[in-house]
Amino acid sequence: MMQHFKRWLTALILIPILLWAIIKGSILVFAALVSLVSILAIHEYFDIICANDIDTISKTTRLISYSACTALIMGACIGSWPILFFILALDMMALCVFVLARFSSVTHIFDLVARQVLGIVYIPLSLALLVFIRDANAGALWVIWLLIVCFANDTGALYVGTFKGKHKLSPNISPNKTIEGALGGLVIALAAGLVFSLMFFQDFYLALRSIPCAICIAAAGQIGDLFESAMKRVGHIKDSGKILPGHGGMLDRIDGVLLAIPVFYFFKVFVL
Repeated sequence: MMQHFKRWLTALILIPILLWAIIKGSILVFAALVSLVSILAIHEYFDIICANDIDTISKTTRLISYSACTALIMGACIGSWPILFFILALDMMALCVFVLARFSSVTHIFDLVARQVLGIVYIPLSLALLVFIRDANAGALWVIWLLIVCFANDTGALYVGTFKGKHKLSPNISPNKTIEGALGGLVIALAAGLVFSLMFFQDFYLALRSIPCAICIAAAGQIGDLFESAMKRVGHIKDSGKILPGHGGMLDRIDGVLLAIPVFYFFKVFVL
């Protein structure tokens, strides 16, 4: 019960700040907030993905990664894909120099590079798309719609699974997740997205087109949740961090959002 209380209290504190940044803040302010989230998340990602290593991840690798996070998301403010590709190329060049400098002293150097590249694609590149969405027509409303669908999916899966769950969804990865919870999350996410569309966009046909989008986003969110759970299980870690009471770490909170963003971006460009 105390865990649920902390979860809702944290949400009530953070939601007004998030809504202000999305609705009232400039695109630069929004990008700065997303950059902060990205840096916190990739910091936790390295703690998880390197938990079984004898040596801690180098400060150089972390610095390259934090710089790439900030550059990718701030670069998205310009609204140019070539800028993002250029930043990714710079990240790779920095990693190449790191490999050449540390090749003889770090035996698993290429394993570290692979983890870093995965982290950059997984976290800041995905979040950079959120800046593109926010900067588009009616972008603030669409960002809120996306987050509502994702959080409704998480909350629905949690409570339906807690009270009605009987059949394990993936016991080897996350023993507490159930098929009933996953289906409940999909239904509640779909309902939340549909109601929001009808209330704020006031376009019935747009609301209908958003139905498959909400379903795909919810499914992607649940895959993202399981993916992070798999990483934590390999690293023998319960939560990615403690920065958000009741939720765990930043990565625990946005794990589903990270895979949902590219799916939504596709629908926003080609369907909605």
